[in-house]
Amino acid sequence: MRPQLHKLPLSPDSSFIYINWECNYFDKAWHFHKEYELVLIDKTEGTRFIGDKVNFIKESDLMLIGPNIPHLYRNTEDYYQNKGLVARSSFIHFTDDFLGDSFFGLPEMKLVRRLLDRSSLGLEILGKANKYVKGKLKEMESIPPANRLIKLMEILVFLSTSKELEPILSRTFTANNTNDTDKIDTVFQFILKNYKKEIYIEEIAEKLNMSIASFSRYFKHHTRKTFSNYVTEIRISNACRLLMEGNHNISEVCYQSGFENLSNFYRHFKKHTGLIPKEYKGRFLTGSQV
Repeated sequence: MRPQLHKLPLSPDSSFIYINWECNYFDKAWHFHKEYELVLIDKTEGTRFIGDKVNFIKESDLMLIGPNIPHLYRNTEDYYQNKGLVARSSFIHFTDDFLGDSFFGLPEMKLVRRLLDRSSLGLEILGKANKYVKGKLKEMESIPPANRLIKLMEILVFLSTSKELEPILSRTFTANNTNDTDKIDTVFQFILKNYKKEIYIEEIAEKLNMSIASFSRYFKHHTRKTFSNYVTEIRISNACRLLMEGNHNISEVCYQSGFENLSNFYRHFKKHTGLIPKEYKGRFLTGSQV
């Protein structure tokens, strides 16, 4: 269940990668790379997997992900059914030494060095910092490579003093092996296609030609979680998305997320979010029927 090592080519006039990406759906496998990644999810819906953390994707999600943290973005089912939907993101990849072996060791870069070290947990960029960085990424679209480099340094210096960064992971989760990419994709695709109904571990174990006991050990070793806990996190992620949208009452959210009854849904939702569904929904909507 190990992720794939990705290597993106540099353009001849740049020391780092800057890409605006638009497609019908995100199709990259569970992967990691040696570069830092500053990524903006500009437009899409779905689920993000970063290390051992599962969350739904929100438009304007902005993250700084450290080297070798495995990650994957998967859209909701509608995106894979040729409905003309668009997934759009912007991202920057840069290495520790893209400006020279000792650049981030300079005294002037002490806070930036600390920021890069903190990114080993993945950092979500929120609030005014999110808007600032999003604006800088937009500005980078139409300027020469040298000016893009200046913009990137402005972003890193700004983030190094920002109080609006939250770690995504509770502890480091890195990869350095490229084996078994197909297995993790098979598992994630199976969960995402089936979480709205009862899932049997026997089915996915059989797909991977493993016994239930072997698959359970294998899955927990590589994700730090049991298969059932992982499925529950994906169900909670979907429930959070539906509650934010505000188009469904709580009973509908419960059953559309794969929970068999409201009691079970409330118990797991409170455990994972610290809130009951009504409180969570109230953060985004006022006066809605629940």
